[in-house]
Amino acid sequence: MLQAFHNYFRKKETQLHELNYLFWECTQRCNLNCRHCGSDCTASSMYKDMPFEDFLKAIQPLETKFKRNSILVVITGGEPLVRKDLADCGRQLRQHGFPWGIVSNGFAYDEARHKELMGAGLCSITFSLDGLRGTHDAFRKRQGSFDHTLNAIDLVANEKRKLAYDIVTCVNPTNIDELEALKKLLIEHHVKSWRFFTIEPIGRAATDPNLQLSNQQFRQLMDFIAQTRKEGLIDAKFSCEAYVGPYERKVRDWYYFCRAGITIGSVLVDGSISACPNINRKFVQGNIYHDDFLDVWENRFQPFRDRSWMKVGICKDCKVYKNCLGGAMHLHHSDTGEIIQCHYQKLVDSSDD
Repeated sequence: MLQAFHNYFRKKETQLHELNYLFWECTQRCNLNCRHCGSDCTASSMYKDMPFEDFLKAIQPLETKFKRNSILVVITGGEPLVRKDLADCGRQLRQHGFPWGIVSNGFAYDEARHKELMGAGLCSITFSLDGLRGTHDAFRKRQGSFDHTLNAIDLVANEKRKLAYDIVTCVNPTNIDELEALKKLLIEHHVKSWRFFTIEPIGRAATDPNLQLSNQQFRQLMDFIAQTRKEGLIDAKFSCEAYVGPYERKVRDWYYFCRAGITIGSVLVDGSISACPNINRKFVQGNIYHDDFLDVWENRFQPFRDRSWMKVGICKDCKVYKNCLGGAMHLHHSDTGEIIQCHYQKLVDSSDD
């Protein structure tokens, strides 16, 4: 009954497609060289950082369409902290009625930067921690990454002013057996919220098959999240990347819903208009340099809002398709529509092992 209600709610949300979460890929430069990077970011980039004035001009029409403070702008990259003007960008966003946050690897987040960004109205932040010291540093390909990130976590966890934050862990065969120890560490450092992703064969990870969880390891992850939620010491959640059948209400607060192109949009570093930055660039719906962002949001995005094209391959006759609608957009080939990897199938297969 609840699943049916959710499916009805999802349908109505799709019809309304009211934007409330907007990514700005402000740069593709990065101070790390992570094994799994979906954007294949490096210290330099073929794209110049987008001038903030260009982004602000593109989104200003949203001020007339949506209520003030109703759209959270999340600045991502690359690594947004490589931009020296980040605080000024955030300050101007707040002045125009857009609360803002960042997604960061935490390496360059020190006390001075924390004070600067909080002073500019930072309201949310996500850091990545992908294992204990040796594992995290190897994964991020830079020694000292773990210690820098842990210091960043302490800064936000001990902040007295209002600040929403969480920690993301990309679970893979190198760190799955460290999750218990990592949980203990995060709790000791007063972390309240912890999200889990798996690593899909896209971006840099497409050439690194050793990062993919086996079916048994994926079930192990689901069991770990479910048990952690029962304990109630830290708010653990599986990400919005996939429908997970019998684990749905055990590993997240509500049922799976990929909101890409429905309530979530993005402006990429070259001006492209899309949804989550990890989605294949072939799904781009326009460009701020020759299209009106609001018009694109209202009148395009058909591949995101009608996902019947995804009902092919193993999804075609799947008995749970009505619940997942083919899963997350970033898990589908743009040319054939077929799914790259089905998490529900991983659980089905692992139960037969």
